[in-house]
Amino acid sequence: MAKHILMVVTNHTDIREGKETGIWLSEFAEAYLAFTDQGYEVTVASPLGGRGPIDPGSVDEQTPQHFLDAAQHLENTRKLQEVQAADFDAIFLPGGHGTMFDLPGNAKLQELLRDFYEAGKPVAAVCHGPAGLVGATLTNGLPLVAGKRVNAFTDREEADTGLGAFLPFLLESKLRDLGAIFVAAPNWSEHFEVDGNLITGQNPQSTVAVTKALIEKLGE
Repeated sequence: MAKHILMVVTNHTDIREGKETGIWLSEFAEAYLAFTDQGYEVTVASPLGGRGPIDPGSVDEQTPQHFLDAAQHLENTRKLQEVQAADFDAIFLPGGHGTMFDLPGNAKLQELLRDFYEAGKPVAAVCHGPAGLVGATLTNGLPLVAGKRVNAFTDREEADTGLGAFLPFLLESKLRDLGAIFVAAPNWSEHFEVDGNLITGQNPQSTVAVTKALIEKLGE
């Protein structure tokens, strides 16, 4: 039986007036293509369903054609309300600044993350994707990330983007506040952390490593 992966993406399109955001395309495409290369089935879902917007900053004339081809799978995403953890083997949250706005407070995503984690299924996220972990709690009421080694887009990297002032919170700081053991690497370097079934990566440069770690975990 083929493994079935749930990828959860943002629907959020604006970071401030005149500045669009959304999904960072490479973080979606690199993971999606690696999963399908493994023969996995992939379902892409979002809070509202429908189109998952791509951050314009993540596409230029250098963008590989196969990334652009993968983007077609963002045109008609499933609604999160329509999916159940029992139907999947793992969940993966790619980033993009849009995730900071509509994933942290999404009750259905929080339920899914708890169900995946407590069923012993891998939970993976990269860059701003770990914003989805911010509201997730376990059945015992503790934050899912509490006491676990995690990685995500760092406050120093956010300072480089110049966009921190327009975000609801800084991701590294918020994860630390929730009791996570945040392990940061130098800006824009590939880095990921595996703590049990929780796999998190720092930035776009870390997507391939996070994806490989998830594939290895599913092969155990």
